[in-house]
Amino acid sequence: MLRCSLLPHFRRPPGCGYVTPMLRALLILSALSVSARAEGFPPPVTDDAYRATDPAKVALGRLLFWDPVLSGNRNISCGTCHQPQFGTGDGLSLGLGEGGIGLGTARVPDPANPPEQRIPRNAPGLWNLGAKEFTALFHDGRIEDRDGVLRTPMGPEMVEGFDTLLSAQTMFPVLSGDEMAGHYSENEVAQAVRQGLITGPDGAWEKLSARVRAIPEYLTMWETAFPGDDTLDFTDISDAIGQFVEFEWRSDTAPFDLWLRGEGDLSARALQGAELFYFTQGCATCHSGPFQTDQDFHVTGQPQLGPGKRARFERHARDEGRARVTGDAADRFAFRTPSLRNVTETGPWGHAGAYADLRDFIAAHAAPRAALSEYARDVTLPDAGPEIAATDWSFMDDAAEVSALATAVRGPDRVLTEREITALMAFLETLRDETALAGRLGIPETVPSGLPVDRP
Repeated sequence: MLRCSLLPHFRRPPGCGYVTPMLRALLILSALSVSARAEGFPPPVTDDAYRATDPAKVALGRLLFWDPVLSGNRNISCGTCHQPQFGTGDGLSLGLGEGGIGLGTARVPDPANPPEQRIPRNAPGLWNLGAKEFTALFHDGRIEDRDGVLRTPMGPEMVEGFDTLLSAQTMFPVLSGDEMAGHYSENEVAQAVRQGLITGPDGAWEKLSARVRAIPEYLTMWETAFPGDDTLDFTDISDAIGQFVEFEWRSDTAPFDLWLRGEGDLSARALQGAELFYFTQGCATCHSGPFQTDQDFHVTGQPQLGPGKRARFERHARDEGRARVTGDAADRFAFRTPSLRNVTETGPWGHAGAYADLRDFIAAHAAPRAALSEYARDVTLPDAGPEIAATDWSFMDDAAEVSALATAVRGPDRVLTEREITALMAFLETLRDETALAGRLGIPETVPSGLPVDRP
């Protein structure tokens, strides 16, 4: 049984000493149903939280998002690694981009052109990226909007002409050899990237834009979406894709949203989870705001697997996260707080997908040092051959590396009970948005290039 003093944010009977778990749930239910906007909870999401979208740009962006024409070898689209059936991720701890065939958990190396390595980080979900509060993207926040000025480690000239941060984000996957560009020198896009030719008439972006311009249907759609523009270029492609993502995967009609608006109820167990999340356990210290993220960077001690993030000449398998962007040692192993919208659908969890079970992730997230020492290596990884598999556990097999990661964690370990984890899971289920998960426009049957569309 629990003392009434553990309910400081809710009404309790005067003079009571103990309450049973059932009475505690009823007290919470009673208190929270009075006002969904009780102190400590985020305000309901409104239309003002988002940018407006243009239907013509959205329609164009939808086809470009699903069209492999934007990859060096014309075999991978944005949708290859961001599938609705996997919560707009790929269902893998670490994905296979170039050199992979198949989708999601069925994706395997192409025997005729195998991958050089796994993609170093877990494919993030795309939920609510059109919301104005998202001012940094990627796990390390390497592209940012600072007071209306886009910044990236690639330099200011690389972000000229993009309408939004989300639009500019698309520059990275198409230039990555592991994701979409292709292996060194095996196509004209990969060759341009290898030579450092990104912008300009001989750059990788122009080569991709030329492919799109050569397709009459795209050119007609572009003229409608960008009236008065003189040339269909890469920033137009990116702007359209960005608007499609903003429209398609807006998520603000989950049960928790309805409850905050006073339009729906939550179960007693979910309300217990909400009390733990927002008050008792302090999850909302970082997972704050309407989308359950403070948009900041924290060291949470997640196990690391795969090749890590490094220059080609480096030999470690470490991912130092935000420190690779800022150069600040204090940011070592810090990663952006992810939004928790539809989190039950976006596994595996962690920046390297170290946990295939969300319950396990929640327990480990609360007590990261203990979790590092007891990590069971429960991952979802396709067999990629012995050479790549040899790097999968290089970091975790290095006691010094694991110790450095554990030392960087701030705050105490907290041991959650099974009952608490069950309640937190019930709350997280209320962030599951059936409308958003179903999609608004869906996957097209065909794309103007005529290339195959990746669909389940």
